Amino acid sequence: MSREDDKARMTQLVALLNQYNHEYHVLDQPTVSDAEYDRLYRELQRLEAASPELRRPDTPTLRVGAAPLPSFASVVHAVPMLSLNNAFSDMEQIDPAQRHAELFQFDERVRKTLGVERVRYAAEPKFDGLAISLLYRNGVFEQAATRGDGVSGENVTENVRTIRSLPLRLLGEQVPEVLEVRGEVLMLRDDFERLNQQQAAVGDKPFANPRNAAAGSLRQLDSRITASRRLSFFAYSVARVEGMARPGTHSAEMNWLASFGFPLAPADLRPVLEGIDAVAAFYEQIMERRAGLPYDIDGVVYKVDSRAEQDVLGFVSRAPRFAIAHKFPAEEATTLVEAIEAQVGRTGAITPVARLKPVFVGGVTVTNATLHNEDEVVRKDVRVGDTVVVRRAGDVIPEVVSVVLEKRPMKEVAGADLFSAALEPVESPWRLPAQCPVCGSHVVKPEGEAIARCTGGLFCSAQRKQAVIHFASRRAMDIEGLGEKLVDQLVELGWVKSLVDLYRLKVEDLAGMERMGDKSARNLVDAIEASKNTTLPRFLFGLGIRNVGESTARDLARYFGDIRALFPVRNDGEDSDELALARLNDRLLAVPDVGPIVARSVMDFFCEPLNVAVVNDLIEAGVHWPAEAAPVVAADSPVAGKTFVLTGTLPTLGRDAAKALIEAAGGKVSGSVSGKTHFVVAGAEAGSKLEKAQALGVTILDEAALLALLG
Repeated sequence: MSREDDKARMTQLVALLNQYNHEYHVLDQPTVSDAEYDRLYRELQRLEAASPELRRPDTPTLRVGAAPLPSFASVVHAVPMLSLNNAFSDMEQIDPAQRHAELFQFDERVRKTLGVERVRYAAEPKFDGLAISLLYRNGVFEQAATRGDGVSGENVTENVRTIRSLPLRLLGEQVPEVLEVRGEVLMLRDDFERLNQQQAAVGDKPFANPRNAAAGSLRQLDSRITASRRLSFFAYSVARVEGMARPGTHSAEMNWLASFGFPLAPADLRPVLEGIDAVAAFYEQIMERRAGLPYDIDGVVYKVDSRAEQDVLGFVSRAPRFAIAHKFPAEEATTLVEAIEAQVGRTGAITPVARLKPVFVGGVTVTNATLHNEDEVVRKDVRVGDTVVVRRAGDVIPEVVSVVLEKRPMKEVAGADLFSAALEPVESPWRLPAQCPVCGSHVVKPEGEAIARCTGGLFCSAQRKQAVIHFASRRAMDIEGLGEKLVDQLVELGWVKSLVDLYRLKVEDLAGMERMGDKSARNLVDAIEASKNTTLPRFLFGLGIRNVGESTARDLARYFGDIRALFPVRNDGEDSDELALARLNDRLLAVPDVGPIVARSVMDFFCEPLNVAVVNDLIEAGVHWPAEAAPVVAADSPVAGKTFVLTGTLPTLGRDAAKALIEAAGGKVSGSVSGKTHFVVAGAEAGSKLEKAQALGVTILDEAALLALLG
């Protein structure tokens, strides 16, 4: 055969084999025998081996995996992968309106915003797997990325390519130039059982549940291992489309994806429902069918079906207002409490934890369960030796629900006279320890709070480790290479007793540590040195102040400009401490989105001399940041309180610079266009955001118009 004949035959074989794959793995309607499929597959392998340069990107032979990767590359999502808000059901309630109260509240908010009496919702099962984003260009699969933090994830393209139910080329003649699809990677229950049998046969540890098995398989650096384990994929949304019009409803969009060859949940599990009563009824139906499904689900997802109505509803924080995940009640089991221990958290919070006799609940083996706080232990009267009911709240966090009192171990004790006896529990009630179990410092319980705390601060090694880990984290000081295990060693060796000790570490000391050679030690010291050049918001966030997240740290930095302005100092030597605190409190409450609780946390932190000393030590060690002038926003500013969306490439301004200018003038920058967007700033190659803004009638600005508006 000639080269052109080989190329034509390879194209024909790829199309046939992909069709047969779709029929077998997606439609469950094979039209050829396994022997015929294998014969064609081997023919394609021979042709590709003879002419590797003719190998097509959508060939099914790529599904067998490739050589191991050194690591996963990072991928920035063109459209952020948002989470869903959750609603839970109290199945003890009889009245559906009470049993599904959170769901009914969601519907009420949607109807009020849209101004309608009834809403059409598209329902679908909430798969218990891993969210993934798939990118296709001109119909050919190009890239797969995990959710990560929603903004960026890991490139797992080679691993996802091994999933046989996934189309490597979209079906049909008319396909979008760019299509980004979101879905779930999971492992079917039968495939999970088969994998665990294989694990046991070779003496390897079995996986706890299908989700863990899918996660472990998807994150293998060697995609050949992933290929040896059968993973499945189900699409649930479209993130973006270019070069082709999208359907106007979510349900039509899902059928559109099916026409391209994507596997979806069965049609009877993704109906379109009229009104909230039908939604609640469907929840009851699918919960009864849950155990008989071939895969694990942990709830139902409801989305407003109309995409136009979705645009009106928009987004809040990191979640859409038009969708909600209706979680199933947690699964429960009974087991024994073998011990109750006080666990010390990063902020010094003392949490009682029940150490349990291992029990399988909610798909995993549970050995520990939270008791939340002392009041909760007293209320439930949980004691060592008790038989307790355990559940995984939200199918995630194990907790003790109640004590089975009739099974409590009892002992006989002498009564009032020699001829009588009584029974009393073998174990006494649990009480909060007076001293921290880690460092021995006093434990205090602030008035009006349920959580007790260790007063040891950075002297407490439990808090110190977590404080250092948080300080070094990517969103704080971003010290690459300073992971949890290394921090454990540094604290245990006594080399890091305060945050400033990080900046005193030497290469020669680190090089002698476990798994730390000269090069690794040098890289770490360089990363620590580089972290000295930071920003005030990152530094504030890195201090680990209670109730101060990234957004609040940014607001505090913008308002105060200088960290020393947060120190409660006397004005002229005549003010009392109380007056200085009152003045700082008033200034804190003037910061946008800072309320009494956050203000109290900030003052508590900076009223502690040790914390102020640590901050000063860090500054003396060379940690610095650009000065941030507190923004002054005119009352009549046309920008104040307005929401902007940036899209495309601006001629001179970077996106970060444009965002900073808008926020400095009192505006807000959002990542998506909705009915509440005031301005869209569009640059070169603006995409779907510009189209959506035009459809909604949002004001469009170019860079020059933005600068003019900002003055």
